[in-house]
Amino acid sequence: MQPVLDPNPQNGQKKMLIVFGSFFAIFLIIAIVAIIASP
Repeated sequence: MQPVLDPNPQNGQKKMLIVFGSFFAIFLIIAIVAIIASP
């Protein structure tokens, strides 16, 4: 069984990592905007 975070990820794993990272970044930006917008 391979480790979840491979030091040298294959193409599919790298693409999934980018998708998950961008999704997390968007969620973080929305959370920060919501915190700033709330009174």
